Amino acid sequence: MAPRLDFSDWWAKDTRKGTPVVVKMENPNYSVVEIEGPDSAFRPVEKSRGKNAKQVTWVLLLKAHRAVGCLTWVATVFWSLLGAIKKRLSFTHPLGSEKLGRDRWLFSAIKIFLAVSLLLLGFEIVAYFRGWHYFKNPDLHIPTTTLEIQSLLHLVYVGWLSLRADYIAPPIKALSKFCIVLFLIQSVDRLILCLGCFWIKFKKIKPRFDEEPFRDDDAEGSGFAYPMVLVQIPMCNEREVYEQSISAVCQLDWPKDRILVQVLDDSNDESIQQLIKAEVAKWSQKGVNIIYRHRLVRTGYKAGNLKSAMSCDYVGAYEFVAIFDADFQPNPDFLKLTVPHFKDNPELGLVQARWTFVNKDENLLTRLQNINLCFHFEVEQQVSGVYLNFFGFNGTAGVWRIKALEESGGWLERTTVEDMDIAVRAHLHGWKFIYLNDVKVLCEVPESYEAYKKQQHRWHSGPMQLFRLCLGAILTSKIAIWKKANLILLFFLLRKLILPFYSFTLFCIILPLTMFVPEAELPVWVICYIPVFMSFLNLLPSPKSFPFIVPYLLFENTMSVTKFNAMVSGLFQLGSSYEWIVTKKAGRSSESDLLSIAEKETPNKKSQLLRGVSDSELLERSQLEEQRQAVSKKPVKKTNKIYHKELALAFLLLTAAIRSLLAAQGVHFYFLLFQGVTFLLVGLDLIGEQMS
Repeated sequence: MAPRLDFSDWWAKDTRKGTPVVVKMENPNYSVVEIEGPDSAFRPVEKSRGKNAKQVTWVLLLKAHRAVGCLTWVATVFWSLLGAIKKRLSFTHPLGSEKLGRDRWLFSAIKIFLAVSLLLLGFEIVAYFRGWHYFKNPDLHIPTTTLEIQSLLHLVYVGWLSLRADYIAPPIKALSKFCIVLFLIQSVDRLILCLGCFWIKFKKIKPRFDEEPFRDDDAEGSGFAYPMVLVQIPMCNEREVYEQSISAVCQLDWPKDRILVQVLDDSNDESIQQLIKAEVAKWSQKGVNIIYRHRLVRTGYKAGNLKSAMSCDYVGAYEFVAIFDADFQPNPDFLKLTVPHFKDNPELGLVQARWTFVNKDENLLTRLQNINLCFHFEVEQQVSGVYLNFFGFNGTAGVWRIKALEESGGWLERTTVEDMDIAVRAHLHGWKFIYLNDVKVLCEVPESYEAYKKQQHRWHSGPMQLFRLCLGAILTSKIAIWKKANLILLFFLLRKLILPFYSFTLFCIILPLTMFVPEAELPVWVICYIPVFMSFLNLLPSPKSFPFIVPYLLFENTMSVTKFNAMVSGLFQLGSSYEWIVTKKAGRSSESDLLSIAEKETPNKKSQLLRGVSDSELLERSQLEEQRQAVSKKPVKKTNKIYHKELALAFLLLTAAIRSLLAAQGVHFYFLLFQGVTFLLVGLDLIGEQMS
C-alpha cells in the first residue's frame, strides 16, 4: 500500500484580488500512485471485471467450432484416402499383384516382424491401461519381489521387460551403432562430392577442345579429319519412341559419308518390326547412311545385341561408336561437341554426355527421379570425371573409341549392367573417361512405379553381380593402388552395397523395433537432422525441387526395400538378379515437345532440330501409319498392382507409430507415421501413372 501524506495547509493565490488565500484541509487521506514508467500516468485505468458467463460460453463455442473444423478436415482427408484405396483395390486385376518368385524371403521376414510387432503392441496397450508405465522410462524401478507382482499378466510383462533389457536390446544397439557408422561414412562421402562439385563450379573446370577441330581440307593434311563414326540405336518393342529417336539420330550434323546409323531391333512383335523398317527406309531414301538389323537368336539382351552388331565386318572401318537408347534424342551438334575431345588424346576411351528429361514434371514420381538423376550427373559423374577420369558408363548418350572396347574384351552378357561392366574393364586397362555436363541429351524417365521399380532392381542387382565377377581382376590389375581402393571401397561397396543396406536396415527395421525396445532408441539426429541435411544436399543440383524435400526423403526410404532386395539378389546370385525387363516408355516426348525443350536447353545454339516429314509416296508406310493410329485409338485398360513388401512394411511402421504415441515420442511418431503412409501409398500403387 502506498504511504499516506497529510496536507494540513493548502496555499493558493487569488490572481484577481492579488491577496493570498489560506485553505485548511483536515486529513485529506490522499494516496500516491506508483508510476512505473513515464507514460504510466496517462494510461487508462483498467477496471477489474468478473467474467461474464455468456462471454465464456461464446469462447467455448468458438473453440469447439475450431476443433470440429480441424477434426472434419482430418476426417475428410482420411476418408478421401480410404476412398482412393478402396477404388484402387476394386479395380485391381486378380493377376495385378507383385510376383514374389524367389524373393519371398524378404517378404516372409517382414511378415514375421509385423506379426511380432502387432503382438507386442497389444501387450503394451493392455499394460498402458493397467497403469504399468515402465516402458515410458526404462530407468524406473521394475518390480522384482513377489509382493510387487499384481497378477499373472503383470508377471509376464515384468519378465518381458527383463528379457528385453538383458538380451534383446544389446544386439539391436550393436546393429544400430554399426548402421549409424555406415550412415555417417556415406554422409561424409556425399558431402565431399558436393564440395568437389562446388570447387568445379567455382574454378569453372571442364574439358575443352579447339574451337574448330575439324576442317574439310584436313583429310589430306596433317590435321584431324572427320573420323568415321558408327551410331547404334538398340531397341526392343519400342513402339512409342522409335520414330523420334531414329529421326533425331539421322539429323546429326556430320558428313554423310563418314557416319553409319545401325538400328539394332530386338523386337519380337512383327508389327513393330515393320514400323521400324519403314522408318529406316524413309531416312535411307533421304540419303542417310542407315541400316536395319534384327537378330534371329535374341540372347544376352542389350549386351548381346551390341555384341552382335560389333561383329559385322564393316565395323572395322570406323573409329568411334556412339550409342543411344530408343528414347534418347541427341541434338544435331552432339558429335561435334563430343568427338573432338578424342583429338590428341590417345588414352581417352569414353566421352559421356548428360541426360535431361522431357517428362520430368509429369507427376510426383518423375519429379523425384529428376532429383536423384540430377545429383548423379551433376555431382557424382562430374566429380569422378574431373578428379579420377573414371565413372560408370550410363549405357547411352556416350561415344566410345572402338579400340578401347576391343582391348577391354567387348560387350559381355554376364550381368544386367553391361555398361558398368565395360567401363570397369576399360578402366582396368588404363583407358580414361571424360564427362561433359554441358552436353545434354533428351530422354524419358519412367512414369509408373512398376517400370521404375523394375529399372531400379536391375540397376542395383547388376553391380553386385559385377563385383563378384571382377573383384579378382581388380586386385590383380596393374592400375595404381588408390584406383583399386576407389573401385572396391567407394564405387562398389560404399555406393552400391552399403547405401541400400543401412538405409533399409536402419529406417525400416531397426527404427520400428526400437519403439518396442526403448533401451535401444535411436537419437533424433539420426532419424531427422542428418537425413534432412543429406536430402538438402541432393536437391542442390535441382533447386526448383526444394518444395519436394520431404516427399523425396520419405520416398527414398521407401525405395530402399527394392534396392536392398536387389542388392542381396545380385550379391548371392538369386534368380531375380538375372531378370532383364525393358523399361516401359510413355512416348510423351513428341517431336514438337522435343523441339521446344531443345531450344530452351540450347538457346544460344544456331542449330535446331528439324521436323521430320513423312513420305506420302510410300504406300507401305501409309498403311503402317494407319495401323498404328488405329491401335493407338483403341481404349487401353490400365491395371493396378499391389506390392506386398511395401504394404507389409507400411503396417509395420504404422504399428510402431502407435507404440511411439503411447510413449509420447514426438519426432519418432511423426517420422514413423508419415513413412508408414508413404509405404502404404506406394504399396497400393498410388504414385505415378498406371501401366497399361
